[in-house]
Amino acid sequence: MTDRSDRPLPDRIRTFLDDERFATISTIDPDGAPRQAVVWYTLEGDEFVINSRVGRRWPTNLLRDPRIAFSVVDAADGQRWAGVTATVRTITERATTQADIAGMARRYEAADPNEVRQSIAGFESQDRISFRFRAESVHDHLDDE
Repeated sequence: MTDRSDRPLPDRIRTFLDDERFATISTIDPDGAPRQAVVWYTLEGDEFVINSRVGRRWPTNLLRDPRIAFSVVDAADGQRWAGVTATVRTITERATTQADIAGMARRYEAADPNEVRQSIAGFESQDRISFRFRAESVHDHLDDE
């Protein structure tokens, strides 16, 4: 485990996270129990961005308690992974939240332009919320190259 204290992400971790992968996030339910969800994400500089439809459990948890654990596993080799812990900032401004989810749709559904357009059209009718965070600590199990 490496304590990052909000320092820039190392290049090898950034390279790993820049690949199209899904993230698993952990939040805390009102009763103190952990809650996990699999999410799309983007990395803008050293800031992670995640987005959800308003009203789901995990974003409600983050509104109440902004602490998050975030991990990304290599689908081809489950022993390669990187994770961070952080405290999120909430973004509710509609233009920003819609731009965030549209960018994620382009990233994750890029192989099919029709699917991208359909997804974005569906998201436009939803109230969305984004969360942004910088790693406070980084943990990884990546092979050095």
